[in-house]
This record gives sequence, C-alpha cells and structure tokens, in this order.
Amino acid sequence: MENNQYIKKLPHSQVMKLDGLIPVAPNQTSSMTLVQRPNLGMTLFSLDQGEGIKMHTTKGDALVHVLSGVAEITIGDQQYTVSQGESIVMPSEIPHALRAREAFHMLLTVVKPDKE
Repeated sequence: MENNQYIKKLPHSQVMKLDGLIPVAPNQTSSMTLVQRPNLGMTLFSLDQGEGIKMHTTKGDALVHVLSGVAEITIGDQQYTVSQGESIVMPSEIPHALRAREAFHMLLTVVKPDKE
C-alpha cells in the first residue's frame, strides 16, 4: 500500500510545535512550503524583527496564523497588530503587506478559486 503525504516536510502522526521547524535567521525572512497546489498553498514563515513582505495582492484569500512574536499587517489602508495565537484573513485582490514588529513565525494558508 502506497503512503501518500499531502503535507510535505512535516512528520506525520507526531505532536510538534510549528514555530520550532523554521528558525528566525538574523535580518532575514525564511520560508518552508508545506503544500503547493493550484488552489491551495500552506507555508511556514519566520521573519526577524524589522523584516517584512512588501505590499502585493493574491488571487485567493490568505489566512495568517501567528505562531510566535508580533506582526504588523496592512490590508488596504488599515493596519493590524497580530500576536502569537491570533489570526487574520487578508482578502483576495486587496493589497496587503507584513512587517515583523518583533521576530515572528506564521503559518500562511492561501485558498484560491478552483479553475472552471
């Protein structure tokens, strides 16, 4: 019987702390892709304090779940502070950006429309 793993790079059937899987590197943004499909992406990120992801848009809704630290997230003209254990959805086609108020880890899940 074949063992398919749809979520890559993570141990299966094992309790884990996601923020421990991708260290914060000095003055860097690091990422680890867990799932990349046409309509779904899951990526772990770590950002050192002051680092960020520039304003951009996506064709899907993006859920940010902060695993540790504090992020400053801009959606359109509105700014939000998102801390450990909190989440926010960045809506499809609305410009958004992230900046590390303090070093942080996040799990980013992007859900895109199915192609018709």
